[in-house]
Amino acid sequence: MQQRIALGVEYDGVGFAGWQIQPGLRTVEAELTRAAGIVADHPIALICGGRTDAGVHAVGQVVHFDTTAQRGLRAWLLGINANLPADISLRWAQPVPPWFHARFSALSRAYRYRILNRDTRCALLAGRATLVRRPLEVGPMQQAADALLGEHDFSAFRAAECQSHSPWRRIDRLQVSREGNEVRIDVVANAFLHHMVRNIAGLLIAVGGGRASPQLARELLAGRDRRQAPPTAAPDGLYLRSIRYPAAFGLAVLPAWSRGPDPL
Repeated sequence: MQQRIALGVEYDGVGFAGWQIQPGLRTVEAELTRAAGIVADHPIALICGGRTDAGVHAVGQVVHFDTTAQRGLRAWLLGINANLPADISLRWAQPVPPWFHARFSALSRAYRYRILNRDTRCALLAGRATLVRRPLEVGPMQQAADALLGEHDFSAFRAAECQSHSPWRRIDRLQVSREGNEVRIDVVANAFLHHMVRNIAGLLIAVGGGRASPQLARELLAGRDRRQAPPTAAPDGLYLRSIRYPAAFGLAVLPAWSRGPDPL
């Protein structure tokens, strides 16, 4: 009897050429597909909630697959983890109904972009936060961020190779904060275009460093021209933090003993 299993996945993107399987390259999907196939004892196909690019990290990726194998949830969780490299780990495993889809059932996705704002690089955050040496002012960054809230045509914030049929997206939250020498950009939207978060981060970094006015955010939305925008921010600081689904699926309700602090 076939069943559908959902998995909560976290990974360090430094050593990967992104999520999607690519011939001759190390990818998250390839490693996870291999490990899950070993436990299932048959080939499987994974569907993820949000594809990530090379160097991008995740603490709340969600995937699903179909299987005829009969395994307990703990066997899926520990068995797959035992066959994964150290830079990928499952947080949970859960059965879901056949109409659940990791991508199309999602209501929203949340990302965080981490900026190390100091003059010298950090050995411990290499590849895990983007170094910006120019002092950043959070106030103007938030002013620009506020202009992007709501539903807009985000053509000026999509990559040239973006394959989405529509440039319209809805941003529900876009918050800029500082803790010591780390500046964080938290964004929640119904969905994202290719490179959309990194392009937003690039704009906010330019504004915070005084190289662009907060008004540029509105001008870019109106002009819809990517060529007029600041450069795309590096992938180092980007994390897929969570994906929200209808409560009826009951995903990511972890038992108390397995809950831990947010690694971010």
